Amino acid sequence: MRTAYRVDEVRAAERELMAGLPDGALMLRAAAGLAAECARLLGRVSGSRVVLLVGPGDNGGDALYAGARLARRGARVRAVPMDPGRVHPGGLAALLRAGGRVEDRVPGRADLVLDGLLGIGGRGGLRPGAAALVDRIPAGARVVAVDLPSGVDADTGEVPGAAVTADLTVTFGAYKPGLLVDPGASRAGEVRLVDIGLGPVLPPRPALESFDDADVRALLPAPTAASDKYRRGVVGLVAGSAQYPGAAVLAVAGALRGGAGAVRYVGPAAEAVLARYPEVLIGAGRVQAWVLGPGLGAEPARLPEGDVPLLVDADGLRGLSPEVVRARTAGTLLTPHAGEAAALLGVAREAVESRRLWAVRELSRRYGATVLLKGATTLVAAPDRDGVRVNPTGSPWLATAGSGDVLSGLAGSLLAAGLDAPDAAAVAAYLHGRAGRLAARGAPVTAHEVALALPEAWRSLTPS
Repeated sequence: MRTAYRVDEVRAAERELMAGLPDGALMLRAAAGLAAECARLLGRVSGSRVVLLVGPGDNGGDALYAGARLARRGARVRAVPMDPGRVHPGGLAALLRAGGRVEDRVPGRADLVLDGLLGIGGRGGLRPGAAALVDRIPAGARVVAVDLPSGVDADTGEVPGAAVTADLTVTFGAYKPGLLVDPGASRAGEVRLVDIGLGPVLPPRPALESFDDADVRALLPAPTAASDKYRRGVVGLVAGSAQYPGAAVLAVAGALRGGAGAVRYVGPAAEAVLARYPEVLIGAGRVQAWVLGPGLGAEPARLPEGDVPLLVDADGLRGLSPEVVRARTAGTLLTPHAGEAAALLGVAREAVESRRLWAVRELSRRYGATVLLKGATTLVAAPDRDGVRVNPTGSPWLATAGSGDVLSGLAGSLLAAGLDAPDAAAVAAYLHGRAGRLAARGAPVTAHEVALALPEAWRSLTPS
């Protein structure tokens, strides 16, 4: 599992670690890892042209010490301070001793540019002086961000103004939430973690966590010799309409591949559902979880009766009352995209897209429910858990009609199979993202093809 920590948590861990180390040891560790990653990216260090954009804080010091290491390996290193009167003295001395130079403007040619302008404590986007340096980064140069792309908020991923777009971000000690959550994540490029020894002194509960294969594998439902279709769980779907019968078919497609033993469909698209999936049960009956909303159109959505877990998506979210959700005793999972989340929160869509962590946390708090916020980085927040989960799988090709219907059916099936709402949401997003990548393989893909790829995604996590 990949974990991320807030700035105050990282700073506290650094202080605790530095108390037992020689002065400057932590910065030298970070710089050594940074220089190694730059060398990996360059391939050939000797003769390469490296430019350091140097801020006044420790981030600038990291860049200068790393630049000194590259200079000793034959790179032509030039440092451009944001404020010449405020440069890390030890780092500057090391660079000059290694043969590096200081310039008052960004050179016109470079193979690699190190962004050491702002550290993880930076807020509010780049100031004009820093933005002017970034604007002069030579075309074709690969950009490496030191700890975090300057202008990205480390705690939230928000980008409130001008910011660096990196090809590679080398972060120290721990991941920061802003590297894993959009819009900041889209600025970070490849993210590499340099271990500087913070692990033992970081808090036990991270601010953000991101599942890997092992985490998901441990949660996947598996039948036993004593299982039958009812013991494995039955998921009920209230979906589709005369206008959108395909939404019901796609939600059923996801549900059939989600681990439950049977799928029960209630709605006006029964004929279309049975034509594609004759194994589906038609009509109301006992279920272990409900899915409500995909493709209901203008039909009024009523929450199904029964004290079982409930997933609400798409048209089911329209006008959904926090009081109604909070009155439920079983788990509730809401799965909005940014526009639906904005309507539930009473804000503009842009507010959700620019403040995704805030939005998912606020929705979860306000409704007392687990929330899966769909998007380029899918987030899951639960009202009884401090941390937020971010999904690492997926493909831009998943932004296609009906993809969310497949995800809803899949997550609902996992609920019926016995996973709690936060785990069902995280596992469904992971499998859905992997299936999308397997189905697309770099080309356009349909939602139904994503559903068909779910077994392959599942098998890739449970090799025989």
